[in-house]
Amino acid sequence: METGMGWKTLDDMDLEGATVLTRVDINVPVEAGRVTDATRIERIVPTVHTIQARGGKPVLLAHFGRPKGKVNLDMSLRQLLPTLREHLGCTVALIETLEAAEAMTLEAAEADVILLENIRFHPGEEANDPDFAARLAALGDIYCNDAFSAAHRAHASTEALARLLPACAGRQMQAELSALEAALSKPERPVGAVVGGAKVSSKIELLENLVNRLDLLVIGGGMANTFLAAQGAQLGASLQEPDFLDTARDIMVQAEKTGCTILLPVDGLVARTFKQGAPHDVISLTADTVLEDDQMVLDAGPETIKAVEAAFANLKTLIWNGPMGAFEISPFDTATVAAARCAAALTRSGALISVAGGGDTVAALNEAGAADDFTYISTAGGAFLEWMEGKVLPGVAALGGSASDG
Repeated sequence: METGMGWKTLDDMDLEGATVLTRVDINVPVEAGRVTDATRIERIVPTVHTIQARGGKPVLLAHFGRPKGKVNLDMSLRQLLPTLREHLGCTVALIETLEAAEAMTLEAAEADVILLENIRFHPGEEANDPDFAARLAALGDIYCNDAFSAAHRAHASTEALARLLPACAGRQMQAELSALEAALSKPERPVGAVVGGAKVSSKIELLENLVNRLDLLVIGGGMANTFLAAQGAQLGASLQEPDFLDTARDIMVQAEKTGCTILLPVDGLVARTFKQGAPHDVISLTADTVLEDDQMVLDAGPETIKAVEAAFANLKTLIWNGPMGAFEISPFDTATVAAARCAAALTRSGALISVAGGGDTVAALNEAGAADDFTYISTAGGAFLEWMEGKVLPGVAALGGSASDG
């Protein structure tokens, strides 16, 4: 099924007898030579099994860590072999050099899956070197990219290689792109987003893109303090960015022009110390609020939670990036947990399409016990954010799709 965005999937390719160069992200956490979280390895299994079932031979291209174009055995993919074999349920052979891959022994070729050593050991990878990409292309017949999390990088194995062979998206890439397309490219409206976290400065492009596309924007976390301060609130020791008050005002003006409602906290949990169980008060938050010098807003309050839940009930699509308060410490996780559970319940009932991404976001939704009910959760931090900012992702554009939502 060639998709509306122009990229092909494994279903569009004739894989019988083909060697399929498959870019995967298996950059998993390892301690003392053992994989401590195999999630990313588990997620490549459907793609590898589909290629095998259709008569193809998977040759996996992957990076691990940041070796900066030099061989560094601490970052060898060899330490992932036992976990790969366990989850794929087949033989996996590691080929240590490109030269060895070019002159592959019969013994290695007989393995069910071939794994090339860390692609970032080669300086040509991050340089997106066409000669290096051509050597990779000569190893296979078809290119499959299943690494959305690396799609915002124009590297040889994500971008140049895709232009040299018939190219398609793997199962995980297909799921990610389909979810993102449904959430922001062609969403069911009304569409809203939760954008939280500490700093406006790190999410300016994101906010500027979203106010032109959304019906509702819920702003939480330290970012909300900057927006409240931009309206005149004096928030004491709260995390805020005085240098970005004009930016916040500009975003609010643009939202008014485009008909995007910005929902800011109307009350908050205020404490004088940043620690677990700190004594706190619930106070109203308006443009006229004046806190004492040592007071901090650490979470949204109960009236804000009610307003967010009521707003969610009117949405058809929700995108989530960032927590609504200092979710790492109780009770300042209250708003994030309540909002996440509300979104999860609406999704479970079929009323809402919900897509979330970003490291803190995934952690917060897991803590709330809400992650499993979201329509889709992206583990691709940088790529997810750049997609939300409306940027073209080179690794998807090379598959034939625009990679952004226009």
